[in-house]
Amino acid sequence: MPPTLKPAITFSEKNDLDPAKLVRLYQQAPWAKGRTLEDAREMLRHTDVAITAWDRDNLIGLGRVLTDYVYRATIWDVIVDKAYQGRGIGTHIVHRILTHPCLTKVELFWLCTRMPGFYEKLGFSSKEQTGMVWDRSKQGRKE
Repeated sequence: MPPTLKPAITFSEKNDLDPAKLVRLYQQAPWAKGRTLEDAREMLRHTDVAITAWDRDNLIGLGRVLTDYVYRATIWDVIVDKAYQGRGIGTHIVHRILTHPCLTKVELFWLCTRMPGFYEKLGFSSKEQTGMVWDRSKQGRKE
């Protein structure tokens, strides 16, 4: 169970999340800089589950899922505002995803990350990873 947070931090499942708030949060992460309002709006429309963290009306965290609701789910874009990191918010977001009522039948959760240490503490394993990546930006270039 994740640690208890101070009462001002709340979590919700926001289907109508303001993409402008998300783009502001994305600007803090090197992997998400350059994401646009239009693309964020489109991405949210196609996200199956989104867990958000709030300090009053300020979006301070997000984790989202794409899934078939039975066999596989992929966790994407787990992000916490830099000013709130180290308080267990990311842990709460991941825990809420893994225990979400719509995802209880999912056999395997996949995760793409450059922070394996954090997720291994939550029970994820890098030993079972298999897969390949097709990168549109690298097509047409010889490597």
